Amino acid sequence: MYLHLGNETVIRQSDIIGIFDLDNSTVSTKTREFLANAQKNGQIINVSSELPKSFVVCRESDGLKIYICQLSPVTLSKRLVI
Repeated sequence: MYLHLGNETVIRQSDIIGIFDLDNSTVSTKTREFLANAQKNGQIINVSSELPKSFVVCRESDGLKIYICQLSPVTLSKRLVI
């Protein structure tokens, strides 16, 4: 199955490691460091044309990818079919 993140971006559900709230999780310095390192390594993909609310960490064949998304984690979770 797939998860639609918005702006014509679809990811495979089996590749998802986690869905995180951007406001709550970036309070931690470890999370900010993780996102900063991902940005330096070109692992961030911004699929948001508006204010981002969440980020989704995914496994890819070439490592991790982090998708910055305008949808809330609750909305994304509701779109998942388990």
